[in-house]
This record gives sequence, C-alpha cells and structure tokens, in this order.
Amino acid sequence: MKDIVMEAKDLTKKYKEAVVLDHINLQLEKGKIYGFIGRNGAGKTTFLRLITGLAFPTCGTLALWGKSGTQELQTQRKRIGCMIETPALFPSLCAHQNMEVQRLQRGIPDKTVIDKCLHMVHLEDTGKKAVRNFSLGMRQRLGIAAALLNMPEFLILDEPINGLDPAGIAEIRNLLKHLNQEYGMTILISSHILEELSHTASQFILIEKGKIMEELSDSELKERCRQHIAIKSADPQNTLLILEDKLQTDNLQLMPDGMIRLYDHLENMEQVAHILMESHILVTELHLSGDTLEDYFLRRVGGYSHD
Repeated sequence: MKDIVMEAKDLTKKYKEAVVLDHINLQLEKGKIYGFIGRNGAGKTTFLRLITGLAFPTCGTLALWGKSGTQELQTQRKRIGCMIETPALFPSLCAHQNMEVQRLQRGIPDKTVIDKCLHMVHLEDTGKKAVRNFSLGMRQRLGIAAALLNMPEFLILDEPINGLDPAGIAEIRNLLKHLNQEYGMTILISSHILEELSHTASQFILIEKGKIMEELSDSELKERCRQHIAIKSADPQNTLLILEDKLQTDNLQLMPDGMIRLYDHLENMEQVAHILMESHILVTELHLSGDTLEDYFLRRVGGYSHD
C-alpha cells in the first residue's frame, strides 16, 4: 500500500476570473524527490502556497497524510518545512541569529537544532559574519536550514538553485539527496532549471497553464529521452520487420505516430540507410535523436516563454 504524503483532488485556484490552477489531481508518495516543472506563470508557486497554507483553494480538496479538515491540515503542516520564493533573512544578523529568530517565531523549543541544521547545510563555521556578506549560495543554504528547523518529513523548495553557480548547484543537489537518503525526507522541488532537476529528482511533474500535463518517473524519463535513430517511412510495419531481420536486433520500437526508434547501431546510420534502400523502403526521415529533460519539456508544451 502506498504511503501518501499529499493528495490533491480537483484542486482549483482562481484570482478574480483568472484560473491559476485548474482541477489538479496529484499524489505525492513518501520518500521520493519530486521535480515540479513549469514555465513562469504555470502555477508552480501557487500550488506550493496551497500545500503550505499560504493560500487557499477556490475549490477542490487537499489532504496531508490522509487528513483534510481545516484544523487537521493546520496540524499536519507542522510536519512540513518550506522555502517559497526568496528566503526571509535579516541581512545585519549572522546565520545563527537568523536561525534563532526563526526558531522563536515558530515556537520550536529545542535550541540545539540550530547548530544541527547549520551543520547539515555546511554553514556551521560562518561565526558572526552578517548575512549581507553571504554569497547567494550561502543565503540559499541558510534558507533551507531554516526550513529544516522542525526536522520536517516533507520539504518544499521553490527555485532553490536559481541564480547559483555550478559549485553552488552541486552543493544543494548533494544536500537534498542526503536529506532524502539519510532521513527519508519527501522533497518537492519547483524549478525551471530542468537539466539540474534531471540529476536530482526521482519523479517528475509537468505543469502548464495550471494543469498537470504529465507525471513520470526517472526511469520513464530516461526511456523517453534515450538516444536512438529515428526512422520514418511510408510502410512502418514492414520497415520494422526488415530492421529486425537484417540487423538481428529487437532493440527497437514503433511509436504511435509511426516513427521507429532504433536504440542500437547508433554509429552505423549509413548501414541502416543502405539496408532500407536495398529493401526498397521509402524513408522520409532518418536521424539521430534523443531529448534532454529541457528538450522533452519544450516538446510537450510547444515552446518556452521567457516572460
């Protein structure tokens, strides 16, 4: 039986007449890292705000650990840690002082958790250095440390690697994997840096114009983005049989649109073309293909908006 952390049923959010989230149906399972993918304005941040109680749905239901009443949701949200949009930090205070403010505001009694969280994000040696003098990566890590103060079972992060250099991105990636593996933490990461998500998440959720377009696992994504020779012909069924026979392979697939994907002989495209020509197959397309996560997303949504 699946251990469901969050379930949304027909969850809808409108601002005046604008539909921001359109009947979202989604389940998140315990212990997985979810990459929440969508262009700016797709509804990602609004959905995260609904989960954390920073906004309220127009209609539909939200359940956390199977609880969905208003009071019950409020109780269950104590098991969540979140960093949505820019971390709320005091520039003149040091890391420890910022964490102490957060601890007091949230009524967390254990003071020792501050040092533990700062150690988890590798900020234990910053001393009295003011946050205004932190790098962007350090500020992002401090924001995550604040989200970890209550040792959450479910961690929600909105664009945690936005603006970071490659070293900073690698630090955040390693931290999230550690939290997931060491503490069994369920993590939901909203990001538009798609290629990085492909190295971090185990599950992917694609959202566009407030609707969930697709959910797929890491293995499913890899299969769909796998390198192959793409072959289009006037007679796909016969082409498939010829390739199986002449190349002695079953590592190929006929797609619903009639495109054949040949997953081996990638270095021998000329041989493949020659075999089909000798077999009098009319080939209309033959090229090497295979998507990155960004390629796949753009193909699914039909282009990218930069606004």
